[in-house]
Formats: sequence, C-alpha cells, structure tokens
Amino acid sequence: MAGLIKRIRRRFGISAPRMTVRTHLAWYWRWLGLILISGLSLALAAWMYDAGRRFAGFDSSETQEELVQLRATVKKMEEDTSQLRGLADAADARVKIEQSAQAQLATQVKQLEDENTRLKEDLAFFEGLIPNGRRDERVSIYRFTVQAGAMPGEYRYRLLVLQGGRRDREFSGSMQFSADLQDKGRNAMIPLTGDGISESGVRALNFKFFQRVEGVFRTAPSSRLRAVQVRIFENGSNETRATESVNLP
Repeated sequence: MAGLIKRIRRRFGISAPRMTVRTHLAWYWRWLGLILISGLSLALAAWMYDAGRRFAGFDSSETQEELVQLRATVKKMEEDTSQLRGLADAADARVKIEQSAQAQLATQVKQLEDENTRLKEDLAFFEGLIPNGRRDERVSIYRFTVQAGAMPGEYRYRLLVLQGGRRDREFSGSMQFSADLQDKGRNAMIPLTGDGISESGVRALNFKFFQRVEGVFRTAPSSRLRAVQVRIFENGSNETRATESVNLP
C-alpha cells in the first residue's frame, strides 16, 4: 500500500514528469496549407522553367509566331509554284503548237520547192522542144518514174504525156498500167489499181498540149515489184499510141 502511494506521488507530485500542452489544428487547415504550398511550388517551377527557356533563347510565343510566318511563307510558295507550273504548261503547249506549225510550214515549203522544181523542169523541157520544130502526130511519154512510198506495197508514179504535131485538137484516150510482180517465187503481169486508176488498170487522158499524171498505186506487201509498164490508147482505137516501162531494183 505504501508503495502504491509513492508511485502516485511520483506521477502527480512535484517530481512528476513535465506535461506539454499543444494547440489542436483541424485537418482541413492542414490540407489547405498543403495545397497552397504545392501550388506555390508548381508556380515557382513553371516560372523557373519558362525563365530557363527564355534564358536559353527559346520562347514559346516567339516560336508560335515564327511557325505561323513559316506556314504563311510555305502557302505563298505553293501558290507561286502552282502559278509557275501553269505558266510552264502553257509555254510548253505554245512550244508544241509552234513546232507543229513549223513542221507544217516546212512540209508546205518542201511541196512548193518540189512543185517549183517540176515547173522548171517542164519549162526547160518545152523550151528544148520548141527549136526542134516537131510536126509528127505522135503522143509521147516523158520522165516516167516510180518510187516506193512510206507504207509496204505503196508506190508513187509520175509521168508527162505530150502531144506532138500541130496540136490543134484535144487528145482523148486512156492510160493502162500493168506491173511485173514476183510473189512466192512466181512471176505475174497484173493491172495496177490506185489513185485515179480503175480496177482494170485504166486511167483517163484528156489534154491538148500536155498532161502531167501522178498518183499512188498499191501492191501486195508480200510481193516484189520488178517493173511497171504504161500504155496509151486513143478513144475508138485498140492501137497503142505510146509505151514506156520502168524497172525497179
């Protein structure tokens, strides 16, 4: 019993341990303080991050402005490129048109030069005939030529028919074309057909002084043309008035 009393005195008496009295703080004030401290920390971190970017020369606002300017520049360049592409296409079309026109003009010039050459040849030919004083009544064939065309089996022929003598009347008759062909090792003489030439190989003639005759005839592409013969007949007669042949290589 005495021991119990001593322990009580020791605990609650003068020799008892000191007691600390603390003020109680509510939990919501604690959470509010934590939130404020966290917010301040985040704001400070953001400020430091933005300050560091500005110090390093990287500003988001300036970058955004530069990005907008770059996008506008790219769009402008795309528009300029589209316009330049349109101009290039138009220029290319004009160049093609000019090239086509030049090709056509060159073809026309070549045709006119050929025609001029033929006219000069005809003029020289007739000038050479005038002094001879030919008075015969013959019909003659001059400058009979046959040349291969652009397509297989295509040939272009040309000749000049002249009436001699007084030539006070027109000559009416026909020309008959025939070809010496070699096909599959066999030779054959067949009539030719083509521009102005009938299926029987006949072409009409009607002139007073002279007539230039030219055109195109065709043969089988597999055959080989060896020679071409033309004969002239006068209407109402079966007698051959003139004959001429051309051998092809």
